[in-house]
Amino acid sequence: MVAGNGLFYPTFGFASLIFFTYMSFGDIRFGFEEEPELSFVERNGTQFVSDGKTFYINGWNSYWLMVQSVDDYSRPRVHEMLKGGAKMGLTVCRTWAFNDADYNALQVSPGVYNEQAFKALDYVISEARQHGIRLLLSLVNNLQAYGGKTQYVKWAWQEGVGLSASNDSFFFDPSIRSYFKNYVKTILTRKNTITGIEYRNDPVIFGWELINEPRCITDPSGDTLQDWIEEMSAFVKLIDKNHLVTVGLEGFYGPNDPKRLTVNPEAWASRLGSDFIRNSQVSNIDFTSVHIYPDHWFHEQGVEDYIKFVSKWMLSHIEDGDKVLNKPVLFSEFGLSDTIKNFSLSDREKMYKTILDITYKSAKKNKSGAGTLVWQFLVGGMNEFIDDFGIVPWERPSTFSLFIEQSCRLAKFNGLSEQNIRFKEYC
Repeated sequence: MVAGNGLFYPTFGFASLIFFTYMSFGDIRFGFEEEPELSFVERNGTQFVSDGKTFYINGWNSYWLMVQSVDDYSRPRVHEMLKGGAKMGLTVCRTWAFNDADYNALQVSPGVYNEQAFKALDYVISEARQHGIRLLLSLVNNLQAYGGKTQYVKWAWQEGVGLSASNDSFFFDPSIRSYFKNYVKTILTRKNTITGIEYRNDPVIFGWELINEPRCITDPSGDTLQDWIEEMSAFVKLIDKNHLVTVGLEGFYGPNDPKRLTVNPEAWASRLGSDFIRNSQVSNIDFTSVHIYPDHWFHEQGVEDYIKFVSKWMLSHIEDGDKVLNKPVLFSEFGLSDTIKNFSLSDREKMYKTILDITYKSAKKNKSGAGTLVWQFLVGGMNEFIDDFGIVPWERPSTFSLFIEQSCRLAKFNGLSEQNIRFKEYC
């Protein structure tokens, strides 16, 4: 069988891997004989490294792990998802480490925490350890889902200290900054009730993401968000010197960057108060993040146009990582919506293959493209969590094999020491 970019696999061996692994997903009781040993992931220039080896990422998003771990009836979904990711050779999962004043909230009000929800996050981290999966944990949402910065602004107003009704006051209101810092400190110093390890000392955690998709539209110059990133990244590093930190950017170029005209999807993208280069240059930011949603950023274009944009978008950011930032570039969300006109799963797979291939080519050349995290994977029976991009990977063999093949390709660089026994046998 011929994989992308000229890498060959024995036809029988790789096909057997797909069949064997695909057929075995129904048995969620399978356990590992031995818990994988993990060490902290660090940065060396444009590369992630672990135990002295480069660490390229083929992973996914399942933002729902904590909220599904609170109740006994839904907790098995988390086990099944993490076990399934490990069987596919995936190494990093990005998920929310926040839930502010929502159902089963982790933070009920500023500085007040729901221990049951915290124990659910403990479980997620413990379960990830069992399967050799590292977690990229996001600390707050720019959007309103699960509270987000809007909830912090509401809390400030409820306590009579809010400076502005704009949810962008999250970034500049001193009281709100204090709320968030208190939350960050509580998370980082939390002692896991299952493992006994403080989060800041746990190598299962790949790194911290300050905020999901930050935008500060009320200050398109970018100064407000930049100041917040500098303050919060320094605060995280003050408490936790073990883990990598990223912002959580979508990757849009700012108003003073010439690439805003040639690479940004449209003019609006440079007026959101975020700035990929400037934000990523902050000294306490260890790696950059970029998202890829061409069908949400453009309208009335075809899949081929989307794919052309994706290539240009990714290569531009990889070039920035190599030549400007000297930092790894992680494409931490990507997706193609099933609501686009004439949507087909094969078109989605074509775009996803383009993304995975570009990452693989970057790895072959030791460039800054450090990996990808698809949005989003689920397990069966989660209809209430399925969005325009949701995938139950083992329900479609061609999608399933696409990600396993990428795991095998990247394992050539990473080594197989952290893969489970089943995956070793077939790569």
